[in-house]
Amino acid sequence: MEVEIISRETLKPSLPTPEHFRTYKLCLFDQLAPPVYIPVTLFYSAGDENHPGGNSDHLKESLSRILTHYYPFAGRLNGDGLTVDCNDEGAVFVEARVSCEMSFVVDEPENEVLQRLLPLNPHGHQAPSSAGGDDPVMLGVQVNYFACGGVAIGVCISHVIADGAAAAGFLKAWARFACGSPDTIETESVVYDCGSRFPPQDLTEFHRVMNPINEKAYVPLPAKDLVPKRFRFDGRKIAALRNEIRDESSRYHPTRVEAVIALIWEALIAATETEAEAEAEAEAKANAIPQPPITVIGNSVNLRQRMNPALPQQCIGNVSFLVTSLDEKTKNRSSLAKRIRQSVNARDDECKREIMYMGTGDWLNDFTKKVCEEFEKDSKMGQFFFVSWCRFPFYEADFGWGKPVWVEGGLKTNRTAIFLDSSDGEGMEAWITLSREEMEKLEQQQGIVAYSTFRPSGQRC
Repeated sequence: MEVEIISRETLKPSLPTPEHFRTYKLCLFDQLAPPVYIPVTLFYSAGDENHPGGNSDHLKESLSRILTHYYPFAGRLNGDGLTVDCNDEGAVFVEARVSCEMSFVVDEPENEVLQRLLPLNPHGHQAPSSAGGDDPVMLGVQVNYFACGGVAIGVCISHVIADGAAAAGFLKAWARFACGSPDTIETESVVYDCGSRFPPQDLTEFHRVMNPINEKAYVPLPAKDLVPKRFRFDGRKIAALRNEIRDESSRYHPTRVEAVIALIWEALIAATETEAEAEAEAEAKANAIPQPPITVIGNSVNLRQRMNPALPQQCIGNVSFLVTSLDEKTKNRSSLAKRIRQSVNARDDECKREIMYMGTGDWLNDFTKKVCEEFEKDSKMGQFFFVSWCRFPFYEADFGWGKPVWVEGGLKTNRTAIFLDSSDGEGMEAWITLSREEMEKLEQQQGIVAYSTFRPSGQRC
């Protein structure tokens, strides 16, 4: 597939950011975010070329206007790592022509191909230089025009100032501006002062623990020993899975996400137990340490509506946190699903009980200490991370070509799964990344075969 770059430029907000908004303060959860870009790509079928949203000039004009509301996205991260200078230096805007039909990408997506539709390397986000000048942008957009008339909009947003929910809110708002209906958009609370609710802290000890973990987890792809793969879960099969897992005696009815996480976790336990045994035998002579079986999972939880009082649903920043679940003995998906619910509820209770102390140093010091202890303990076990973007309004981003026919996104990093809704809103897709050996084992697990569809390893497009 040939991707020809037609143009590349920097777009600034249509109006200058007021001086009193010049400095945007990061919050504690922004500090915890890894220095990467969040990639999202929206695919649209060929539409009416005469629609106002269907040309690049209108897309650029509407992006420039929406940046006046999302002004930190047009700024640069300051050297202190605690603030964004909202200096209106702008966002990267790229136009590209793709030689193939869009179906080539959508039907059998390959990670290497998908990355060529993005304006930036998702792993290329670097810390700002002390001298300034070439500091990384916070936002990049690439509009890809396929030979069939289809369009894909690839977006990279700095994880330092946005999570998946913030990215979805931005794309939906930009699309509405492109279609000429900005009056219906709630933009007043987009830039919310999360720093006052979650003040930044000295995270020296946290980074001491996390840096070795991040070095292993955030491996740039493609890597010869890592395989990212899309697994599709039909809405009817998810409904059947939820009915199988539900427990009327305890009144436990799993959500879609809980059910699919439990199914994948059950399969991962079986797949990595057998793989770890084989690795241990093969690497014993070399004194190497094989990856341990997966017994700990992390599940990213959006905190916006869980807070009391709730935060604006559309506010930017990283208003989410990782909830860990440990289970070394349980092997069945029903018990694993309940374990996930229990872990999330415990975090809910903790937030509601202690949020009033968020502004005090003592609570935050205890909080970061606890997180370090959990990660240091869990890092000795097999870990896997789930991130759910389900129910985020990605499919509501209509730039004038109708709603997206497919949305793809999230970092493909070792031992992770990214969940997104399917276009019908009932099913979901999971992008799972594992070592080649672990992936082959996962594909053979009974639950994965029964409830999902995927392209088996070795099968060519």
